[in-house]
Amino acid sequence: GLQGDGTEAQVTWEDQQNINRFGRLNNRLHELHDEIKLAKEANENLDDAGNELILSDEDVVRFQIGEVFAHMPRDDVETRLEQMKEDAAKKLDGLEQEKESIVSQMAELKKILYGKFKDAINLEED
Repeated sequence: GLQGDGTEAQVTWEDQQNINRFGRLNNRLHELHDEIKLAKEANENLDDAGNELILSDEDVVRFQIGEVFAHMPRDDVETRLEQMKEDAAKKLDGLEQEKESIVSQMAELKKILYGKFKDAINLEED
């Protein structure tokens, strides 16, 4: 928030927009941290499943999708798994890119806001 010694800079409409935008980006960054964590876990689970499939010498394997088990030809499972791994990797990649973009936008806003308000404004997390 803003607090000063009476000599604080005037908060213009544009400043207020920047402060609000910073807050929104910051919230999204927190969401992204969770989403990235889940996406990484999904990737790892698919890798594990792939490794189990490699170790199995069955022609028909049990394949679990959510709560549902299906018995599928091994080749179909391999194809399906590869597709899922590709999708999961793309998703993680997209999230990581969004995070980078947000981090640099926030840095830019910090520069602008600290440049104007100095220590009258605090944009750091506790």
